[in-house]
Amino acid sequence: MRKCFKFFILMILTACAVPVYAQRQEVLLNADWRFRFYHEVERGTAERVDLPHTWNAQDALAGQLDYWRGIGCYEKRLAVREEWRGKRLFLRFEGANSVADVFVNGCYVGQHRGGYGAFVFEITGRVRYGTENVVAVFVSNSETLDVMPLTGDFNFYGGIYRDVHLVVTEPVCVSLTDYASSGVRLVQDSVSRAYASGRALVRLSNGSGEEREALVRLRLLDGEREVWRGSRKCSLPAGKEALQEVPFALENPRLWDGRRDPFRYRAEVSLWVDGQQADAVEQPLGLRSFRIDPQKGFFLNGEHLQLRGVCRHQDRSEVGNALRPWHHEEDVALMAEMGVNAVRLAHYPQAEYVYDLMDQYGMIVWAEIPFIGPGGYINEGFANLPAFRENGKEQLRELIRQHYNHPSICVWGIFNELSERGDSPVPYLQELNDLAHAEDPTRLTTAASNIDGRLNFVTDVMAWNRYDGWYGGTPASLGVWLDRMHAAHPGLCIAVSEYGAGASIYHQQDTIVKSVPSSWWHPENWQTQYHIKNWREISARPFVWGSFVWNMFDFGAAHRREGDRPGINDKGLVTFDRKVRKDAFYFYKANWNREEPVLYLADRRCTRRTKQLQTFRAFTNQPDAELFVNGQSQGKAQADSLCTVVWEGVELRPGANEIRILSGKGKNRLTDGYTCFYSE
Repeated sequence: MRKCFKFFILMILTACAVPVYAQRQEVLLNADWRFRFYHEVERGTAERVDLPHTWNAQDALAGQLDYWRGIGCYEKRLAVREEWRGKRLFLRFEGANSVADVFVNGCYVGQHRGGYGAFVFEITGRVRYGTENVVAVFVSNSETLDVMPLTGDFNFYGGIYRDVHLVVTEPVCVSLTDYASSGVRLVQDSVSRAYASGRALVRLSNGSGEEREALVRLRLLDGEREVWRGSRKCSLPAGKEALQEVPFALENPRLWDGRRDPFRYRAEVSLWVDGQQADAVEQPLGLRSFRIDPQKGFFLNGEHLQLRGVCRHQDRSEVGNALRPWHHEEDVALMAEMGVNAVRLAHYPQAEYVYDLMDQYGMIVWAEIPFIGPGGYINEGFANLPAFRENGKEQLRELIRQHYNHPSICVWGIFNELSERGDSPVPYLQELNDLAHAEDPTRLTTAASNIDGRLNFVTDVMAWNRYDGWYGGTPASLGVWLDRMHAAHPGLCIAVSEYGAGASIYHQQDTIVKSVPSSWWHPENWQTQYHIKNWREISARPFVWGSFVWNMFDFGAAHRREGDRPGINDKGLVTFDRKVRKDAFYFYKANWNREEPVLYLADRRCTRRTKQLQTFRAFTNQPDAELFVNGQSQGKAQADSLCTVVWEGVELRPGANEIRILSGKGKNRLTDGYTCFYSE
């Protein structure tokens, strides 16, 4: 009994000797907001909403050119616990489009200008403890000439359309207010398969009234196994921020190797004050090296990698841009299924979770700011105003600092389809390019252009938006243009940042006829033909460092008057609701996805045929396939270099016709088919 008592006392003393580790707390604030428009001034007009939320999910997606662009007012009751007294409180918004003014208990806290980056405000001195507080956010998506973007071929949805958190920390913490970044920057100085070295740059914030001595610890973890540990002591002046560097090095590191092996270490950064942990932050560390060669293209970890890319907008049917995690997960899973290994996240910073998924799947990412020009439209994307120029720099700093630690990101994009009419944007582009290099010397800069001019020679590498065979020309003209540009500028790294064609799954024809882009008729088989011929030109030129289909998904653009309904840009390989993969999706899947057997019979939605002699085509990554019409073999055909199999002059009978294809044998046998109807 006495032994048990002594053991009990020992356990108590041991527990008392262990320091109580402080943990930052994050409270998700998405539920139960009240929303009204600013002009609705009468009491009782607000309605309950949950975040993410946009007020343009209906009008913009219905193709209304005058969809509501004004001020929306959000209000939430926030309980602040008494035990939080003496701590620091921050509100973190992951995204509100596009100008947000924040109030707490009727007192102004601050403003954020820009619709696609996260932002943080400290509210420690604004709250009342042990009771409810009122958080009010006025969000405007009105047109303005001092916030990027000024124009764009997509909807400017208004609202708090991403998550909001309350973050509670100790007085001394890893900074949350460094452009809403994690406060930790993992710099990779040297990376090879034999050795990797780098530095953790940790921004610390001392919110107390006295100078504090602190210790910053860094642990690198492979799962739960520690592979590196280091620390540095520092002094933190009262009420100030300081930057502390902790170096690291690994022998024979496991690299982040794209789709092949998207491995990431976990970097745990902890802050210790008076022998106790005051704060901790975890970030991904994907060690990799990359380069782009003007003759041979993109290299990852010393090995050539053909970048097979798509572009992605952050919206979908019914919900607009108020996306949930499972929406992002579905999008990236569809990309992976198709065999995508590179993504241009256009035309603005997207949700933090999207970059996490890019890391996880091993996609190479082009991330960019919303500096968007007129394209084929009237409004200019550049206003030579001091406020506009400064806003662009602020958004670029946000992009780089918030997403710096994602190994998937290899290039920063600084503009899309600008013009040189009027005030030339070139001097400002040089400023942005220099800023990007100052913020991040480890990555390259790029841009997407659709014109000739000086603006094409500012960034490290360059790309062009090309629509040969859609907006004029033929797909073959893409190859001619690429060869001419490469010959004229052999030291320039060239990519295709956009190429695509519209298609409605409801528009079907049994002959391949080029469609008119501005018309209400966008047959699916022309999109398929366009991509076959454009990919033939791109894939044959190894100097093209990357290509990005425009677009992975149909997306909202209220001004569009074409295709099968207003308000939709239908260049996606997948429909706006993500329910239907178009034929061109399977063309790329057969060419890009080598992990999964593919056999797909195209033109399946063309169920009404008007000609007795038909051409059938299929996409497969198998050597050959055999076609059967009404049970009768039409012969085997070999897949060509683009994984396409074609049977010409196949006769249909009047009425229903069963079309099937087979490939392989036994357990490896693949089959596909559909029924079509022929009438004279």
